[in-house]
Amino acid sequence: MTDTTTMTETEIVPTEATEVVVETAAPVEAAAVDPRQARGGRGGRTGGRPGGRPRERAPRERSEFEQATLEVRRVARVMAGGRRFSFSVTVVIGDKKGRVGVGIGKGADTALAIDKAVRSAKKALFTVPLTKDRSIAHEVHAKYSSSTVEIIPSPGRGIVAGSAMRVVLEHAGVTNVIAKIQTRSKNKLTIARATIAALKQLKG
Repeated sequence: MTDTTTMTETEIVPTEATEVVVETAAPVEAAAVDPRQARGGRGGRTGGRPGGRPRERAPRERSEFEQATLEVRRVARVMAGGRRFSFSVTVVIGDKKGRVGVGIGKGADTALAIDKAVRSAKKALFTVPLTKDRSIAHEVHAKYSSSTVEIIPSPGRGIVAGSAMRVVLEHAGVTNVIAKIQTRSKNKLTIARATIAALKQLKG
């Protein structure tokens, strides 16, 4: 009888020890944290810069001029090794308060060509003398290369024009006019420059 009691006590002791080990291991697993989330690194949900702070971008300054692309042409130049392609872009810029300009730029890609065209248009800016109803004082005619245009004041009509003439007049802030292209030319660059030449005939 004495031996049986002793064996039962020795079996209970390892069972209690196992339970103690399990209880002490559980809190350690719950406290495990991803080191990347703890320091706010790139792998954490905060992302971006260390510490979880979002990146701040400097606000872009809005230009005082609005721009419109009239025409984009791909130009091929024959070289010794073959053809070399570039782009030619015509741009109109204006503040819709009387200042307007037309420029042309060439580059290996459209973004570079547009940037050059905008700089060229800014150099060619001039001010159109407008009347109180944002029209022009009198009728004007002009010819540039193969394009001939005519602009007639027409109170209360708005802009009656098409093609590149409408774009130039809108960016200049001219309204209440009738504009006509008197030639069959479809070249938007020459039409735009003929319109500029006509507006330059106005005297303030």
